[in-house]
Amino acid sequence: MQVAIVKYNAGNIQSVVFALQRLGVEPIITDNAELLRSADRVIFPGVGEASSAMQYLKSKALDKVIRSLHQPVLGICLGLQLLCRHSEEGNTDCLGIFDVEVKAFDRKGSLKVPHVGWNTIEELHSPLMIGIEAPAYMYFVHSYYAEWEPRYAIARCEYGVPFSAGLHKNNFYAVQFHPEKSAEAGSQLLENFLKMP
Repeated sequence: MQVAIVKYNAGNIQSVVFALQRLGVEPIITDNAELLRSADRVIFPGVGEASSAMQYLKSKALDKVIRSLHQPVLGICLGLQLLCRHSEEGNTDCLGIFDVEVKAFDRKGSLKVPHVGWNTIEELHSPLMIGIEAPAYMYFVHSYYAEWEPRYAIARCEYGVPFSAGLHKNNFYAVQFHPEKSAEAGSQLLENFLKMP
């Protein structure tokens, strides 16, 4: 099986590579359109800032490539946010796979922002979540969140407000947390993704 990780100017790719290697998969990291289109699975991870990330994707025409993919695609953290319609971070128009707004956590209240650490996800339903029992603890690092949207949500988390911790539409899946840093539950999710038909 060929697993491709989208190469763009976002951090945290190496930890995803290590998590896949632990599952017996040696991924390729690439921004080559043909390699991305021919891969069996595509992972779109990242930690970073939405507007500069979108600018980079557009400069390499990766925005069009990602939208055109037909195999299972998994967005992680910033990858989830960029698959949404729009982000308040830099007032950025994103890829629009999910008709969802990405909003900033309220920095004026008592919440610590960014949301860093372990939190529970619930309302799990998707082949991505097979074998993961709610409430499941996952590891988060983010200052922005995808609004709660029942049309696409496959996992719910709460941090001041309820938000979509996981999204699914057609062949596109995305999670706000970091499965590669989320112990057994995260490893199970990655394994589920690799096993999808």
